[in-house]
Amino acid sequence: MTSALAHEADPYILPTPTPDSSVVLPHWISPGNTHPNSRYRDSVWSLAPLIDNPGATLISIHWKNCPAPLRDEMKLVVWSLINGERRPTFLRTKGLSARRRGSAPTMMQKYCEWFRLARWLHQQGITRLADCTKDQWRAYAGERRDEGISRVHAEMVFGYFTDLWVYDQLSARPAGISCPPWEAEGIDDYLPAADGTDNAENSTEPLDPQVLGPLLIWALRFVDDFSDDILAAWVEQRRLMDVAANNTATSVSRAALKGYLLPLVNSGAPLPAARVKGRLYLARDFVAAHTGATHAQIERLVKLHNIQDLVLERPAPCPLNVPVTGEVEGSPWRDHIAFGEATTLMQHLGTAAAIVIAYLTGMRPQEVQALRSGCCPEPTTDDTTGRHLIRSHHFKNVLDDNGNHASAGEVRDVPWVAITPVVRAIRVLERMVPEGELLLSAAHHDVHRPGGKQNQGAIRRTSLNRRIESFVAWVNREAGALGLPDQAIPEDPFGAIGMSRFRRTLAWHVARRPGGLIALAIQYGHMRTVLDTRTSSGYASRSRRGLHSVLDVETALAAADTAARFRERTAAGEKISGPAARRAINAAGQAPRFEGRLVPKTFAKKATAFLARDGVVLYDNPDALLICAFKHDNALCDPDPGATAPRQYACESGCGNTVRTDTHARQLRERADEIDQLAEHAPGPIARKLHANSARLRETAATHDATAQTIEALT
Repeated sequence: MTSALAHEADPYILPTPTPDSSVVLPHWISPGNTHPNSRYRDSVWSLAPLIDNPGATLISIHWKNCPAPLRDEMKLVVWSLINGERRPTFLRTKGLSARRRGSAPTMMQKYCEWFRLARWLHQQGITRLADCTKDQWRAYAGERRDEGISRVHAEMVFGYFTDLWVYDQLSARPAGISCPPWEAEGIDDYLPAADGTDNAENSTEPLDPQVLGPLLIWALRFVDDFSDDILAAWVEQRRLMDVAANNTATSVSRAALKGYLLPLVNSGAPLPAARVKGRLYLARDFVAAHTGATHAQIERLVKLHNIQDLVLERPAPCPLNVPVTGEVEGSPWRDHIAFGEATTLMQHLGTAAAIVIAYLTGMRPQEVQALRSGCCPEPTTDDTTGRHLIRSHHFKNVLDDNGNHASAGEVRDVPWVAITPVVRAIRVLERMVPEGELLLSAAHHDVHRPGGKQNQGAIRRTSLNRRIESFVAWVNREAGALGLPDQAIPEDPFGAIGMSRFRRTLAWHVARRPGGLIALAIQYGHMRTVLDTRTSSGYASRSRRGLHSVLDVETALAAADTAARFRERTAAGEKISGPAARRAINAAGQAPRFEGRLVPKTFAKKATAFLARDGVVLYDNPDALLICAFKHDNALCDPDPGATAPRQYACESGCGNTVRTDTHARQLRERADEIDQLAEHAPGPIARKLHANSARLRETAATHDATAQTIEALT
């Protein structure tokens, strides 16, 4: 009676669950979610009914990880975490970002910390959560803090412990967990000392250019040059496998099998082999399809003549009857595609397409995983822009009507612009999955078990990361086999490549490699124009967030590096020339000094504000061999209205923003020497143009020498 009255009086208190109660109450499950719901009595609880993001990992709670004496009480609190809502009176004390309900991944972080606490309490001989007093809270907080976690992480973890007390109060049968002392005393004394390493929002390193260049080249080769061959080989391999699966055992098929295999066995000839998950086997499906024999007939013959061991000694490929049309450096990329090889190549083709999309759109990994067939239709006849637009879901900071995390995300208001390589990558993936299906559907990209139902949603990010590493290993073997060692993909100095690194790498290259060869310079130039003008048809998300903020960060870091190098050169005595020399000296003195590569949360806004200071931001242009002290009204590169950066790929001589140092003059002469060497081996008309170009470079260097002044003379 008491529980019923309490529940009626307080809508936030949950009823007591029964052993048959659903782990996730029905009103929290979206209509399209078909994941099975667990029961309260189960030893494993699935949180999949709360997960609608197709790229998210499905989460389960394993109760064996919670000590048995505390398990019943902890189950009730965790059930309240899954189904309850924190009271508004509590949330008002926690800031604007606090939510009544969290996402499934946030729930996982909380219950994992609660289980950790439960194991510690069990070691202390405590068997009831109510016996966790303030003394225990202080002792455990001290131990958890001293494990080396950062100040920000510690504050988050202690907040989870506060939630243990909060959610216990939402139960009709609370365990009596005490309020952690930091709620009354303040949390500062419980946290590690601030050491300046916290608040790192984006510690993801951009990929090294030496890694990204060949990686993108090979990914584009798969999409543009190899895809037709691979898809045709996959169809043929599947056809042979279907034929083999439907064979019927007869005396004729047995005789055909013996007539095919035994002469190879007895003559010492190579035997048809296929590689399955790294191991060589007799290509049973290939043999069955060509002889009409069944797998059982083949297996008996294999055992009778010890054929499997012979296959390991003398394997032979099984060419598929499909033409090879793709080329590398003007030659066919292989003589044939072998039976079994199509499986590996299909996996690499899907990986290559994902790399192209992730890098050349700037999408977050979960946004790539959410793409579906049909997301990028051909432009309509009345579309004057002629651009391919990608319409799909985004997930970061998407909330439902109650202000809680929306796992399903929402369709992005502003579509992504797809440049041609991205469109081709999407078209390849659309050939790999059914219409309307996720482009990276786990069921259809599991090529070892095509069509299987073991996996739901998109390929998980961890699997994509492993596939990228496998793709790199394949590329490096292939580059060696083709005699192209210079096109191998080196190891990145900051670790595994991973899907999460492409977004920041894109911004890094837009900011620091304008006009360069990596990742299609023309498109980069277009993107810089679009991004700086903040047009709604570009790569931007809503407002000025999304890729804009990442690009601004990288551009600001690049500008800070340019200013630092300028200061070092002038301090070492180098002279300066150019109409913007004095302004560059002033700008270098005002530029922020940024140590390290981690990006704090507050830096994005500061970066945007810094870049908006017209006339005092220095941009390095390694192609033009100068520094641009960008002032919009002086620029001859025709920047759009409101642009905060130059079109560095369209740099014009005589611009009022130009600055050069003695280093630039030396580099001008070195480049002139290189051009003259090239001209020695070029035909007459081309040689004359090259020599004229080198002469202009030397003239520019001479002008610098004649007009350059020391920093003391200019200030």
